[in-house]
Amino acid sequence: MKLALEQAEKARQMNEVPVGALLVDSTGSILARAFNQTIHMNDPTAHAEVLVLRQTGHYVQNYRLLNTTLYVTIEPCVMCMGAIVHARVERVVFGARDPKWGGAGSLYNLADRNYLNHSVKVISGVYEKECREMIQSFFREKRKSVAR
Repeated sequence: MKLALEQAEKARQMNEVPVGALLVDSTGSILARAFNQTIHMNDPTAHAEVLVLRQTGHYVQNYRLLNTTLYVTIEPCVMCMGAIVHARVERVVFGARDPKWGGAGSLYNLADRNYLNHSVKVISGVYEKECREMIQSFFREKRKSVAR
């Protein structure tokens, strides 16, 4: 999760919502790492999670990313969880919950649905305090700059 936080810091430095992610294989080797780049790429799908799935798919030459674990600083949104399910990611480990957009248990739970073709194991609360503080401080600063 420390590496995901490093990615989130890169997003913050680019004035993007500070979310970082990395995907590892069953041996713990890092397959890809990314951070949110929706503004920079002019792409509403350029969330950190989607970017690591894309990178890994290209790297392994397969859209199915079996036996992988996704580490992400904030709970994936519904769009990202949909992509995670389609990619057959085995496990998602995230830091802080997202009560407004969360797709892995906070608002919606796409991780474990009987009607979907794949279920994803979810572990939450890893480095929760650090992950929550990073995103909250980012939005506090945003609100301050708008108020000026």
